[in-house]
Amino acid sequence: MRLPFLFILITVMIDAMGIGLIMPIMPDLIVEVQGGTLADAAFWGGILSTAFAAMQFLFAPAVGSLSDAVGRRPVLLVSLFVMALDYVVMALAGTIWLLLLGRLAGGITAATHSTAAAYMADVSSAEQKAARFGLLGAAFGAGFVLGPLVGGLLGEFGTRAPFWAAAMLAGLNFVLGLFVMNETVTDANRRPFNWSSANPLGAFRMLGKVPGLKGLLWAYFLYSVAIYVYPAIWSYFSQERFGWSPRMIGLSLAIFGFLMAVVQGGLLPHITRRIGERRTVIWGQVFDFAGFGALAFISSGALALILIPITAMGAIVPPALQAIMSRSVADDQQGALQGVMTAVHALSMIVSPLLMASVFARFTGPDAPIYLPGAPFLVALALMAGGLVIFLRTRTAAA
Repeated sequence: MRLPFLFILITVMIDAMGIGLIMPIMPDLIVEVQGGTLADAAFWGGILSTAFAAMQFLFAPAVGSLSDAVGRRPVLLVSLFVMALDYVVMALAGTIWLLLLGRLAGGITAATHSTAAAYMADVSSAEQKAARFGLLGAAFGAGFVLGPLVGGLLGEFGTRAPFWAAAMLAGLNFVLGLFVMNETVTDANRRPFNWSSANPLGAFRMLGKVPGLKGLLWAYFLYSVAIYVYPAIWSYFSQERFGWSPRMIGLSLAIFGFLMAVVQGGLLPHITRRIGERRTVIWGQVFDFAGFGALAFISSGALALILIPITAMGAIVPPALQAIMSRSVADDQQGALQGVMTAVHALSMIVSPLLMASVFARFTGPDAPIYLPGAPFLVALALMAGGLVIFLRTRTAAA
């Protein structure tokens, strides 16, 4: 495997690991710097997460368009360098406001995943894109598994240890990129930077002119809001419904992340080669529907674990949908597209937790019309069904 290709996969894995590394210690860290109760820490934790996602939504299209103009290499390397500094700031932060500043800066420069995807689009043929995006998803899944596990272990050495580890990983990867990453933006696929298309609304309008792409972006948004039901309420749902401990919750997430990586990295190329990307998107959502429908009503933790391979099969959807959209736009718009997709995903990370947590509280509280902890999964099913209808009614030159 070529070193630049390996560097891109490591970058995406570290991106996911960096998020997971700090998750186990965030409640204790917030209490440490802010004081108050665990409920207060949860409130501030929500603000920090929302601030990160909001900055990512606002600035991802600009960073993606910038990579189309100046190149993937400088944008990705600067992002990694700032990411390392961001973790150092958070490791040294003594106030909640410095933590918030770190999350704001991190959200603005969170260009690693979108720029990595644009790089992958640059070096892949039309037939290779779904499989290559699947490898990116597998790398992200591997980081999703390793991050919380390693972060939990490092948390035993103090609340700051995971931040130092994340900073070291980002810094070492920055050094690796300096030596091995080549530039894929040339005069043939370079597009001048334009502020009118570098903001989220302008970027949506620009890409919306591509036949069928607006419908695909709406389908991707509804899918992202729906699938985010897992990180949004899984901890609360599994504790309420099955009485799981934090260790069991973490184990279930690790199993899901591992199987997601296997599906995207191993099975996806064979599936898309056999049935095509469009049918892959459809069948992947069929698996999601089955998982959502079952989780909405089951009361057995053992059955929930048995369902994980079925729900993990839904991981074939994002890379296949990403490949269809990537083949729908010109070579000089790959960075802009990936930036918009990152912004759409960030917007779903703002909307979904608020929506799913509210539904969960409504159907588990003392005034619930019926007791149904799995109600958010029914909401997710309805949203995904709406997205699938839009997808089926949308046609592009690539699908």
